[in-house]
Amino acid sequence: MIIGFNELPPNLPIPLDDGATSHLLGKNLPNVVLDSTSGKPVNISSINRNVVFYCYPMTGQPGIKLPTGWDSIPGARGCTPQACSFRDHHQELQELNTQVYGVSTQEASAQIEAVERLHLPFELLSDADFKLTTALHLPTFEVEKLLIKRLTLIAQKGKIVKVFYPVFPPDRSKCSGCCGVVKATKSLTKYFLLVMKPASKEVYLIFINLINESVFQIDSP
Repeated sequence: MIIGFNELPPNLPIPLDDGATSHLLGKNLPNVVLDSTSGKPVNISSINRNVVFYCYPMTGQPGIKLPTGWDSIPGARGCTPQACSFRDHHQELQELNTQVYGVSTQEASAQIEAVERLHLPFELLSDADFKLTTALHLPTFEVEKLLIKRLTLIAQKGKIVKVFYPVFPPDRSKCSGCCGVVKATKSLTKYFLLVMKPASKEVYLIFINLINESVFQIDSP
């Protein structure tokens, strides 16, 4: 049976928390410049607004086979469903004054193809020279080339305030029950507890942490 990039095969191996991101909390965003799918380089340290970086190994491309044994590597499969999850909930994050970037070590040309094919409303950043990976000592694995393990960072005013690692299942940020306009008030936590589905775990947790962990300095209801 052929399974497309938008679907996940059954029985994917579960990645374990090996402690490889334990040093990241509280770190400042480094002074590195990455190529963007917008065509304008992005200086990571100059991003002063609330920002989510979701780091991923690589997005599959039509007509190009995934590396041999890809599905058997814990945490490797699922970059397309994850990107689509952030796409589908980009508006909610914007309402929380939060920028979204996807980051991988793929070349910008491959990322541009993904942005166009998946209709992503946010930029993907290419760390093909491993500048961000090296500066933050991000966890990696090697399959044909060095790739970033799947993790998500929330930063505020240039400092990392939350780390999600490992991220599994990779499509767990997919939310089907979220609707309406999101307002950054005390009722947000209650709103997401009532409206977000349990399967919406990654974006759900991002929202809850943006609200409750002083990222917006909003008290829980």
